[in-house]
Amino acid sequence: MTRSLNRDILRLAVPALGSLVVEPLFLALDSAMIGHLGVTPLAGLGIAGSVLQTFVGLMVFLAYSTTPAVARLFGSGDNARAVSRGIDGMWLALGIGGVLAVVGYFLSPWMISLFGPSAAVAEQAEIYLRLSMWGIPAMLIVFAATGLLRGLQNTVTPLWIAGCGFAANALLNWLFIYGLGWGIAGSAAGTIVAQWGMVVAYVVIAARLVRQHGSSAAPSRAGVRGTALTGGWLFLRTVALRAGLLLTVVAATTLGTEELAGWQIVFTIGSTAAFALDALAIAAQALIGKHLGSGDEDGVRYVLRRTVAWGAMSGVVIGLVIAGLSPVLGVAFTGEWGMSWLTLPAFILMGALQPIAGVVYVLDGVLMGANDSRYLALAGLVNLVPFVAYLLIVLMAAPHGSWGLFFVAFAFFGVLMAMRWWTLGRRVKGTAWLENAA
Repeated sequence: MTRSLNRDILRLAVPALGSLVVEPLFLALDSAMIGHLGVTPLAGLGIAGSVLQTFVGLMVFLAYSTTPAVARLFGSGDNARAVSRGIDGMWLALGIGGVLAVVGYFLSPWMISLFGPSAAVAEQAEIYLRLSMWGIPAMLIVFAATGLLRGLQNTVTPLWIAGCGFAANALLNWLFIYGLGWGIAGSAAGTIVAQWGMVVAYVVIAARLVRQHGSSAAPSRAGVRGTALTGGWLFLRTVALRAGLLLTVVAATTLGTEELAGWQIVFTIGSTAAFALDALAIAAQALIGKHLGSGDEDGVRYVLRRTVAWGAMSGVVIGLVIAGLSPVLGVAFTGEWGMSWLTLPAFILMGALQPIAGVVYVLDGVLMGANDSRYLALAGLVNLVPFVAYLLIVLMAAPHGSWGLFFVAFAFFGVLMAMRWWTLGRRVKGTAWLENAA
């Protein structure tokens, strides 16, 4: 049984990791191509990209609320309702995305002005951001459709669609930016076309599933409302996590420019490590939801133990890699050895705490799979209390240099992660989280 479950975890997690990596590659590709147009367009992309990432990051709940709902119905053997529930998520994504696109289009100049750019940079940012807003509905539909397939225990198809979307994005960007001479607008247009192409692929797959299982493609009021309710709590959870990140950036900024630059490097590596751990969380979501749907509580507990073990082991491996590379990571990003000495203590700290992070990510996925979204949201707010108190102490002490960066890093990877470990671990020791799976 252990070997079979381990295979299931890998079968779901490995393709999920590939899908997670593709989305940041879209922006990286845009950056590389726009960078050849000059510093001003690249700076404009930096601002527009920050706004877009915030929009999209807050909407990831569309995948995380759809996956467990579909998985529970799939586990119960009700494939028709499972597919319909996933399609309800896609309808909800279309509605939210449409509103965000219109509002974002008209608010783009104001949002860009908050960054205080020069007139030339603001112009480039506005061109890119306004066009890109029309791709937001596509991105959100992709989130929900990915959640549908994950709930059906299929993470390979989303990987193929994401890979083809990335390839199409690269080709279209090259054609629009350089071939047609559209500049930064060409980059936004290429990405939009690629994103809507991915939507077409998912719609074709969803239609096939509807025919195969006799499901309904029309939106269900109960299904949309259920996804929205669960998603609302997960949205609040995401806001709490984003607030923690933002406050950490503010703290690093207050300490000084070098500390802020060092934190950017440290957090970039931390985010990369998080992809692998988040892939395990996705596997936990899907498997927990499936076993809960089939009424197999013993199986749920077993999945919990195995995925937590995978998370801890993955954290150990990732932590050793980060610690081993810590002396050279700073210079790799900047070409200056002084930055390596600045970031060294923070990287060693991060590496040492990765096993805890691995467990936290998995427990997050477990509780999402059990539809315990309300607890996740409230716990996220509780976690911020000691985190904010610690940051205030750091700012009052005002340490600088490598120790300043170390204490800022400890706020995010130590205090906040430890609080998440405590609140989530405390929850799964009881039985209340199993009662929300209906």
